[in-house]
Amino acid sequence: MDARLNFFADPTAGKVLKYLMSAGKALKDSPLPDATQELVSLRVSQINGCAVCLDMHTKEAAAAGETSVRLNLVAAWREATVFTEAERAALELAEEGTRVADAAGGVSDEVWANAAEHYDEEQLTALVILISFMNMANRMNVITQQPAGDYVPGQFH
Repeated sequence: MDARLNFFADPTAGKVLKYLMSAGKALKDSPLPDATQELVSLRVSQINGCAVCLDMHTKEAAAAGETSVRLNLVAAWREATVFTEAERAALELAEEGTRVADAAGGVSDEVWANAAEHYDEEQLTALVILISFMNMANRMNVITQQPAGDYVPGQFH
């Protein structure tokens, strides 16, 4: 499969991606736990069907020591016992934040309050930005049919 656009060869994309990569680094350096960041990135990418991001974040999480059991159960996190209450709150926020068009009310007060019980304001800010960032990245990759499978951990860091 060939991508519809080559973001790395396009001058406009190059200018924009420089800032997006910088934003991704700022999120990585935030106080939101790394494991939570990877789990949320995976869940958002699963919902959006973004193979590139699934490839990237699965490999990054595994390279950072995440277990295959947890990675394989992200899609069914509600029934899985391997996630902390904080991670579950983040995954629920990620789902509602990704499916805003499906949920007429957007993110419910209950889901927000649950996340706020587990994360401070700086972590919540990072979580909201991460969810939004992943949705944008997923859409760019899905629209342009970016191929997946060749990502190497650390490739973009």
